[in-house]
Order: sequence, then structure tokens, then C-alpha cells
Amino acid sequence: MNTTIVIYGSSTGTCEAIAEKIAQKLGCEVMNVQGLSADVVNNHQNLILGTSTWGAGELQDDWYDGLKVLQGAELSGKTFALFGCGDCESYGDTFVGGLGELYNGIKGCGAKIVGAVETDGYTFDDSEAVVDGKFVGLPLDDINEDDKTDTRIEAWIADILPDL
Repeated sequence: MNTTIVIYGSSTGTCEAIAEKIAQKLGCEVMNVQGLSADVVNNHQNLILGTSTWGAGELQDDWYDGLKVLQGAELSGKTFALFGCGDCESYGDTFVGGLGELYNGIKGCGAKIVGAVETDGYTFDDSEAVVDGKFVGLPLDDINEDDKTDTRIEAWIADILPDL
């Protein structure tokens, strides 16, 4: 396995806790996106990016600067996997929209993006994070569906591990 890092943006701590779970299961480093730099990007082959969703499906605030760092770096040949936190009950019409914004910010950068997830088993009305009938990464609702979080993380890691 190549060098992997989990990078998250979290305002309330939920996405941070999930990022730490994922990093622990992969045995890799975890960091807040506020510390993201070109050196961090250059020193890792695999980047797992996570964000919470705010407002009407918006990216977590710290990711706006984080995306600028990523967009300014050489990403070809790297592998990305994405995960996002959202609220499927209160914001079912913009569920994990931040995940979609994160994907839109890096697609076309020359990196390989892995870890798309089927929409089956999720309750939501609409999501910018659904492309070609699948979520672009792992969607999680640790508020309303916390009983499914660990199982979803385990399945997703099993799916992306061969690409890391």
C-alpha cells in the first residue's frame, strides 16, 4: 500500500471523528484540511478527503482554501477517495452536497477517484453527490443513521483498499 492520508474538514467534530475511524482502520495519518499544503499532497500517493455539508448542500468552510491547495498541486497519478457527512432527514434535498462539491473541485485533475457508492439503502430526495446513479464517495449520516456508519465504513474501505 502506498502512503495514504485522510484529510477532513469538520465544524462540529462529526466528520473529524469519522476521519479518525477511517484512518485508524487503514493505519494511516489523519489531518485537518487547515494544515493542508503542497508538501502534504506531494508526500502522499493516496488522499482520502472528507467533508461535512452545510447550508443548502455547501462544502465545509475550511475546504474552500483546501481545494485551492489541491488545484494548485500536481495530482496526476494520485488516487483519491471521498467521504461526506450530511443529514438525510432535515436536508434530504441536498444530502451530502458538500461531497459533491469536493468531487467537482478535483474531478478532471488527472488523479484516479475511487470509492463510488450505490444509492440503495440511503433515504434522501436529491444530492449533488450522485453522478451516473452512484454517490461519488461514501455518504454518511451519523445523526439519523449512526447505526449504519460503521458497517458502511467497513464496506467502503474493503472496496477502496485494492486501489490504495
